[in-house]
Amino acid sequence: MSDTKPHKPLSGTDAPQSPQRRKVLQGAAAASAVAVTGAPWIRDARAAETTTWRIQTSWPGGIGLDIFTDWCESIIEKTGGELEFQPFGANEVVGEFQLFDGVQQGVLEAMNPFTLYWAGRMPASVFLSSYPLGLRNPHEWDVFFYSLGGLEIARELFDRVDMHYVGPIQHGANIIHSKVPIRSIEDFEGRKMRVPGGMVAELFQAAGAKTTLLPGSEIFPALEKGTIDVADYVGPAINYALGFHQVTDYVVMGPPGFLSIYQPVDLMDLTVRKDAWEALSPAMKRFVEMEVHVYSDMHHARIQKADLDAWEQFQEAGTIVTRLSQDDVEAFTELAVPRWFAWANKDRDAARVFKIQLDYMMSPQLGYVTPDMLEGQALEHDV
Repeated sequence: MSDTKPHKPLSGTDAPQSPQRRKVLQGAAAASAVAVTGAPWIRDARAAETTTWRIQTSWPGGIGLDIFTDWCESIIEKTGGELEFQPFGANEVVGEFQLFDGVQQGVLEAMNPFTLYWAGRMPASVFLSSYPLGLRNPHEWDVFFYSLGGLEIARELFDRVDMHYVGPIQHGANIIHSKVPIRSIEDFEGRKMRVPGGMVAELFQAAGAKTTLLPGSEIFPALEKGTIDVADYVGPAINYALGFHQVTDYVVMGPPGFLSIYQPVDLMDLTVRKDAWEALSPAMKRFVEMEVHVYSDMHHARIQKADLDAWEQFQEAGTIVTRLSQDDVEAFTELAVPRWFAWANKDRDAARVFKIQLDYMMSPQLGYVTPDMLEGQALEHDV
């Protein structure tokens, strides 16, 4: 905060400041303003040209893609031309489930995926995004990543495949759209359902659904053709923009205050090819890390606002909201707990990530899990 009163000269006189002294003070004030307001990055004088990263997101459209594109286009100004993010929507460069390979093979420098998509390649990634009846609020995931060691483990895992996990990106809960009313766990029996794979798919399979894995861009045509009759995807705003209200009549959620029992916090991330990351200066690496943290907050907030506005649009379209009960939550929990341990026991990395979260959930801080819920379950890896 600047002082509006004139500074006293060191000599103790009230003589006017010299032009040279005024320039020094003005320079100091400008530097202070940059520090306080987060003004655009000052370009490193050694940087001879702009470094461009091609980044593809998992967002196929709607507010998610708009926010991502706006953010990417802001980077070149913030870095004074030193770094540029060139944005691409889902499937524009590589297929949705080829993002991992696209970054590894140099087709892209970075990706902004739903982290859960890599469950088949990296079992621990199941625990780097929300899973059924696990951590339930955005701040709990921030605690995990930024205070309990989650970020360091994620970076270690991606480093092994020549990538750098910069950080998690929050966006919100997933909801279910259905052609038929679903008001209890029993109503999933026999339903053809799109889910993101991994533990989520196994949970709904255990509830009797016939699950399939589809990228977001293929959900609408699958619902329209009747290939599936139930589909999970992200939140109301993006799902409305994708037209799900045109091909379904119902939205299915948990009890009040529990928007989604299976993915209440569906995390994305920014992951960069290792050589592209290492080419940055230490100062630019710190900038990107902090920028992703800020972007996560703004991305989440803007999507929540858009979701609030979208409910009115669904109501006008005649969409009916149905809610599962607390009894259904308990029934799903019984199905989920064995699957927590099955995934944690796939390898040591998955076990050590899950153990951090399990201890957190069992602590008085949260209390989601009690010892009786874990009867008969055990981690097979020494963590």
